[in-house]
Amino acid sequence: MSGCGSGGGVPTVKFTKLFINGQFVDSVSGKRFETIDPRTGDVIARISEGTKDDIDIAVKAARQAFDLGPWPRLSGSERAKIMIKWADLIDQNVEELATLDAIDGGKLYHMCKTLEVPLAASYLRYYAGAADKIHGEVLKMSREFHAYTLLEPIGVVGHIIPWNFPTSMFFIKVSPSLATGCTMVLKPAEQTPLSALYCAHLAKLAGIPDGVLNIVPGFGPTAGAAISSHMDIDKVSFTGSTKTGREVMQAAAKSNLKQVSLELGGKSPLVIFDDADIDKAAELALLGIVFNKGEVCVASSRVFVQEGIYDEFEKKLVEKAKAWIIGDPFDPKVQQGPQVDKKQFEKILSYIEHGKREGATLLTGGKKIGNEGYYIEPTIFSNIKEDMLIAQEEIFGPVMALKKFKTVEEAIKSANNTKYGLAAGIMTKNLDIANTVSRSIRAGTIWINCYFNLDNDVPFGGYKMSGFGKDYGLDALHKYLQVKSVITPIYNSPWL
Repeated sequence: MSGCGSGGGVPTVKFTKLFINGQFVDSVSGKRFETIDPRTGDVIARISEGTKDDIDIAVKAARQAFDLGPWPRLSGSERAKIMIKWADLIDQNVEELATLDAIDGGKLYHMCKTLEVPLAASYLRYYAGAADKIHGEVLKMSREFHAYTLLEPIGVVGHIIPWNFPTSMFFIKVSPSLATGCTMVLKPAEQTPLSALYCAHLAKLAGIPDGVLNIVPGFGPTAGAAISSHMDIDKVSFTGSTKTGREVMQAAAKSNLKQVSLELGGKSPLVIFDDADIDKAAELALLGIVFNKGEVCVASSRVFVQEGIYDEFEKKLVEKAKAWIIGDPFDPKVQQGPQVDKKQFEKILSYIEHGKREGATLLTGGKKIGNEGYYIEPTIFSNIKEDMLIAQEEIFGPVMALKKFKTVEEAIKSANNTKYGLAAGIMTKNLDIANTVSRSIRAGTIWINCYFNLDNDVPFGGYKMSGFGKDYGLDALHKYLQVKSVITPIYNSPWL
């Protein structure tokens, strides 16, 4: 790809075709779809549109690479060398990848360049380090037999990833499945296909064998559905909405009963107690809903504040929200770029109108910005009731529902009053309260006096309708492994 840098223009995009069996190819139908720059609504490029026929071809390549190819049969250390080389190439192309995610997803260029793309390389290195440490165990049986377990790659994996963190999510899914020896077919979100195709180019340069990694851009009802229902895919890993997660799970069950892991929606609470530092609490609460323009599954979209500090907290929160800088994501001073596309932009605005009609108090924001692009002001509602739409449904935008509470028990009840259970935050200096509340909220990740702190070592996944299965940490490896038990009699056993 040429002409790609930090200037903020629309670069010339080189990789626009499907990547199957180590080659960039046109789709069977020859169809293409437009990927749009959310800063302006202009077309960036036209991408080959994969459908069921293309998924079939990609799965066939992945199956052959798994059944007959070298990747599952390489030692863990040999796989690790190739993965580390791929990580090095990501570091060398950080500006290109950051630019692609900024123009394709409206993400902050400087955040992608300094944080998200380097993190993607770190995922590869982390799981490369684990690749030669995947092993079973020797078991002592109660009778005269010897037994041990093998951990074997599950086979061909279908990855369906979202648009809010295109490069990061790509490697969160690909890295552990590569380390275990799996082969895969990945569908990037139709809103943000560019960085996935560029990463495929880098994978080829790194020496990932043909057929191991196949990238098929397309739409959920066609390419995504074909992955979920394919009879020759052994596992599907999906990140996205709870509604689509249900459809993925149903398709998996109706086809070959393939294993499924789901990382779905969230409506995460941030609970702030009277003894919290108000300035820090207001800063974290705002960051929790406007980071990545609120397009974050763990966004702190419900904020509960104890009555003793509520009024002062609300005042400081509104001041900070009004000072938040929104604009072109290539401007280093900007803190929030445009929503990913027109559909998401209009969906968020419709939720804001719902909040007004339901009787919540609009403290600040609530409007689009400018006549070009998909920019929305940070929006804060107070005086919410917990059955309101804006307090129950995942908006996936910079819209906060703010509520006052009195007691610890009330806070716990309100925090759990959701069908989701992905994450939660607690702000207090009282260790007893922190321990009690963290054990009482039904969510997969609890942050105490911090927010958005994730790490390669820390498992991440949801409770309730936020899904199941863990990303990050060594737990993520187990999604892509089968346990096989091997039993053999000991010589001269009386049981023979």
